[in-house]
Amino acid sequence: MPRRRIGFWYRFAAVLCKPPLVVLIKRDWRGMENIPVEGGFITAVNHNSHIDPFAYAHFQYNTGRVPRFLAKSGLFRKGFVGAAMRGTGQIPVYRESTDALSAFRAAIDAVERGECVAFYPEGTLTRDPNGWPMTGKTGAARVALQTKCPVIPVAQWGANEVLPPYARKPNLLPRKTHRVLAGPPVDLARFYDKEMTPDLLKEATEVIMAAITRHLEEIRGEKAPTTPYDPRRERVEQRRRTRAQTQPKVEQEEGQGT
Repeated sequence: MPRRRIGFWYRFAAVLCKPPLVVLIKRDWRGMENIPVEGGFITAVNHNSHIDPFAYAHFQYNTGRVPRFLAKSGLFRKGFVGAAMRGTGQIPVYRESTDALSAFRAAIDAVERGECVAFYPEGTLTRDPNGWPMTGKTGAARVALQTKCPVIPVAQWGANEVLPPYARKPNLLPRKTHRVLAGPPVDLARFYDKEMTPDLLKEATEVIMAAITRHLEEIRGEKAPTTPYDPRRERVEQRRRTRAQTQPKVEQEEGQGT
């Protein structure tokens, strides 16, 4: 996208945000050549810090293809924040919709207009103890299969060292490096023109998350766990552990009462 199309609000946000980012965080950015020069596309990005949307947006802004993030629709109705969200072309997600695809209608429209739509497929900050990507939600895959647009996997690391997940205070010194690696488009062709069943969307999402994880391995110089952290599986396991710990105590109390 030519920079002349970035618009006033995005330029205004850049004026506010870029100087502190440049001062506080060093940059090691790779893969800008994989960002499409024209046409709509998706970036699928890992999420490990409350400030990584700003750090990643800095990277993406410098490619000339600004990202349109998905955000809760309520944010678009709140004063200056709402004006900025609307002005920068961010995309409201109406989570009250019962139709999973219509909830992303605005994202589909943006891609079809030639925009870059940024997805955090994990849906929230990673809960993996070592910061690896978790299992993903299917929104990015839905939009990708509906539009057949390129999906660029983007791995990032370093913002989490400035502000770890769920931390309240930043760790600014020594100065940290924000590392980004944008890879070539994920090959999803084998999923095209098929019914979007839960199993198909899950498989396409796993392909996207695997690509992000491979690039993060390259950035970190480490191997990720064989099985991604799954919050749902962890909740089930936690309930199982709680029952296992509680049952002996209940049996002991019942035995003492007889």
